[in-house]
Amino acid sequence: MTRRVVAAFAAAAFAIAPGALAKPAVQTAPAALSQTTAPEAVGFDSARLKRLDDYMAGVVAQGRVAGMTTYLARHGKVVEFKTYGKASLATGQPMPKDEIFRIYSMSKPLTGVAMMILFEEGKWRLDDPVTRYVPEFKNLKVMVKADADGKITAVEDMKRPPTMREIMSHTAGFGYGLGDKHPVDKLYREKKVLGAASMKEMIDRTAEIPLMYQPGTNWSYSSAVDIQGAIVERLTGMTLGQFMESRVFKPLKMNDTGFYTRPGQGGRLAAVYIGNKETGKIEEAKELFGFEMPDYTKPPPFESGGGGLVSTTSDYARFCQMMLNGGVLDGVRILSPASVELMDTNVIPHDVLVNSNGTTGARFNEAVGFGLDFMVVKDPRVAGTLEGRNTMSWGGAAGTWFWIDPTNDLFFVGMIQRMGGTGGDDLGTQARTLTYQALTHPEK
Repeated sequence: MTRRVVAAFAAAAFAIAPGALAKPAVQTAPAALSQTTAPEAVGFDSARLKRLDDYMAGVVAQGRVAGMTTYLARHGKVVEFKTYGKASLATGQPMPKDEIFRIYSMSKPLTGVAMMILFEEGKWRLDDPVTRYVPEFKNLKVMVKADADGKITAVEDMKRPPTMREIMSHTAGFGYGLGDKHPVDKLYREKKVLGAASMKEMIDRTAEIPLMYQPGTNWSYSSAVDIQGAIVERLTGMTLGQFMESRVFKPLKMNDTGFYTRPGQGGRLAAVYIGNKETGKIEEAKELFGFEMPDYTKPPPFESGGGGLVSTTSDYARFCQMMLNGGVLDGVRILSPASVELMDTNVIPHDVLVNSNGTTGARFNEAVGFGLDFMVVKDPRVAGTLEGRNTMSWGGAAGTWFWIDPTNDLFFVGMIQRMGGTGGDDLGTQARTLTYQALTHPEK
């Protein structure tokens, strides 16, 4: 992942009382996210909030992105839902509020919720070995050495199999193949793990590649959430898409979220761009991580729980509000409050926190950790940020971002479609600062 993709990670929130994760509060009427309110009614200063709007409009005017949507809500009320620029520079269509976006790694928290549904049903436990559900991994090796050309020259046996906790926190040792600097990632690209023609083929190819390190001893962004998708299928007898549709998307009325667009809705899919280093302008992207750009108007070869979903800003907002509410929205409960709290609790071992998270954009430490398929901010002031404690977040390869902040009872969703960074200051980081500088009455 690039610095700017990682930097797009923000915060976490639940629409229960401030500090709800530490001390869950009783809420008789969880927020429904159906009413727009004046910023001042929920503690924001309109004049200061305009700085956020002006900045995002400027990003579009500068040609850094073609278009954008932003969505800010607090106490279950929509503070702002803005659109900027174009859905497509080729057609000139203005960006509509219901545009469909490739959310890439923002798929991961949704897959994590699918896993937690099964966790609540007693189908798996955090410290179970992954090999209980994926026996193909019983003979995995661990890389020890590689030569100057990146060819692995020595491996050793696993001291123990990775646990479920570790595949949900990227500490299991799997590679990803988003880049090819690490010898294990290089093999992921060569074996086209992300380009597999089926879930089984993805697992089989993964089983042929050594782990980066002994399970639980480091952190590296990985294909672990795709492995989670395979586990969901094995535990339920359904495809990942079928399970997520029946247990997450349909109950939450996320009608435009899935692994491909609904029939006749392909025209709502925003164009995706990439920066041209020679011209300094953006142009439509033709490939993703070395593969031809997938066609999201038809079913994919395999449903990638790590990065395969499309969604709308409003759909993802409903997911965020459900998490903010402690697992419920519009009277439909997806998870228990305790399960949401568990996802928002750092699970990275202390001796791993000081290590690089495998990117150039962020490091895990005493202030910032990783829970179950979410990054979590434990001490935002020590981290140098303005959001509340226990903020949950992640971002997508095409620049989408979100954060959920339970302490301040708010969430934010930002959607763009530009690969490889936004050609300037990271939008998620800027949005976070400009949002919280406008929250002048956090007690409201």
